[in-house]
Formats: sequence, C-alpha cells, structure tokens
Amino acid sequence: MTVIVTGGAGFIGSNFIFYMLDKYPDYRIVCLDKLTYAGNLSTLSTVLDRSNFRFEKLDICDREGVYKLFEEESPDIVVNFAAESHVDRSIEDPSVFLNTNIIGTSVLMDACRKYGIIRFHQISTDEVYGDLPIDRPDLFFTEQTPLHTSSPYSASKASADLLVMSYHRTYGLPVTISRCSNNYGPYHFPEKLIPLMIANCLSNKPLPVYGQGLNIRDWLYVEDHCRAVDLIIHKGRVGEVYNVGGHNEMMNIDIVKLICKELNKPESLITFVTDRKGHDMRYAIDPTKIYNELGWRPETSFEQGIKKTINWYLDNRTWWEEIISGDYKNYYDRMYSNR
Repeated sequence: MTVIVTGGAGFIGSNFIFYMLDKYPDYRIVCLDKLTYAGNLSTLSTVLDRSNFRFEKLDICDREGVYKLFEEESPDIVVNFAAESHVDRSIEDPSVFLNTNIIGTSVLMDACRKYGIIRFHQISTDEVYGDLPIDRPDLFFTEQTPLHTSSPYSASKASADLLVMSYHRTYGLPVTISRCSNNYGPYHFPEKLIPLMIANCLSNKPLPVYGQGLNIRDWLYVEDHCRAVDLIIHKGRVGEVYNVGGHNEMMNIDIVKLICKELNKPESLITFVTDRKGHDMRYAIDPTKIYNELGWRPETSFEQGIKKTINWYLDNRTWWEEIISGDYKNYYDRMYSNR
C-alpha cells in the first residue's frame, strides 16, 4: 500500500506520517510538501532515510509536478493535510488561502481521477461550521450542521469540502472528509496558541491573549486525531463526513493559566490584546458518528496531553528556537544541497 500524505512537514501531517510508519511498516509513505513558512523538514529528520519513505518538495497547485509524482508512485490512498491554516494570515491575505486550499485540492483530485486511487481523504476543520454561543453548552456541531464560515481561512476550507463532495457525486471519486477540533501536541508550529504560550513562558515574554480569553475550543491530542484518520481511510464509508472531537472544551485564558502553572511562571505575563476580527466564540464537536461507526475514542485526556506537550517543548528547544529564529527554513538546503 502506498499512501501520499500532502502537507506532511506540518504539524498534524508529520505526526500522521510517524503514526503510519510505526503502525504499517510494510506501507510506503510519500510526503509531498511545499515547505512554506509552517512546513519544517527537520521535523521529519528521523524518517528521511527510511527505505519506505519519500519526501518530495512540491506545491499541490503544481499540476505537472503532482501528476509526475502520481505516475511514479501509483498511490493507493491520498490524505490531504496541505493547507494554509492560520486565521490571522488569511485576514491579511486571503488569496494565498484560496489558491492552496481550493485550487490545490482540485489538482490533487484530478490526479486521483487520472491515475486511480481507492481513497482520497480531505482533512478539514470544525471551523467550517462557524461558532456556537457560549451560553448554550448543549449545542454541538454535527455532520449535518450547515456550513457557516467566519474567516477567509474557514471559507476556503468549506469550499474545498464542497468541491470534494462534488467530485464524489459527479465523477464517483472515492472520498471521505474529517472535520476535527483543535489539535495540540509535538511539532505544533509556535505561532499557535499552546506552543506560543509555552515558548513565551520559557523565555519570560508576554503572553498575548485575544480579548479577555473567553473563547472556547474543543482540544484533541494530535495522536488521537491520527488514529481517527487511520480508521476513516481504511474503514470509513465513501462519500461521508466524520467529525472528530474530544468533548474537551476549555477557555483560552484557562489554558494559558494552566501553562503558567505547569511552568511555574507568573500569570502577570498574560497580556490582553485587541481581539481578532470575526473571532468565533465557541467550537464544540459531536463525534457520535465516528464513535458508533468506527469505534474511535480519544485516548489522551487534556491533563495528560498538555503535560506531554509541555515536556516535549522542554526537551526539544532547538526545534522551536530554530523556527523562531527563522533558521529552520535552511534545513532543506542543508539536507538536499549535496544529494
């Protein structure tokens, strides 16, 4: 079995590659990544020389390059993690998000149609549903919740989802989609909430929190997400959407305070900043469908996961310090200049 993983040098994609190589040693895993600002090849350093792993620096919008890779590898499964995913950046420049997240997805599916696959899986997000009111804790996103986007990022992901389902209905492409709540864990890019707060705490820098930090998110440890995707691509029903969430809602401010406590840093580091435009208040996933159909359950509690995550950042300071300094961008050249 050959699996192409796009965006595999990013946070969730790299964790998925590690998970698949460990669980399926007889599979061939091909990573396609453009290595934009959030793609870090050094994340994959431990697997680059594996005989059943291949890395290809490539933009999913590059139709000629994508077709060439498919022709060479004849993949059975394609899992599309590749996406521009930072909301603030999408507000500054929506066009990049539209191109990668929509056009890039269409290029991948055209390649799947041309060369044949048994499953195309689209990694989506719970942000396509918009948000929920804080005063209605009884409400959750289900797979039937109407799409109601709040940012150029979420609009681009919702558009890609609609395109994926249209390829299934029009061309019979065997597709699945997963919409997951917020992930956290190792190799999370330091601009995101949890790793940013850890890094700033360790450097005794201010901890910038939007508004009053009252926004609520449902958090899931990244390895639990990887297990869910594994189940969906092997056992999920074609043409279906699966919500993946941990029933683990927390306010942003409570997470920041917890990180301060774990690292023995004063809460006086917390600095409230002007809120993001169109900031969603609450996300909450109902994962009943994947529970019932595929038997998936999250295995890592937030209490366990946040300790594991903090310890990982403590033990791997070089990884995130190189990102903050910008030196990580040179890793590809160092690795491949003489190959």
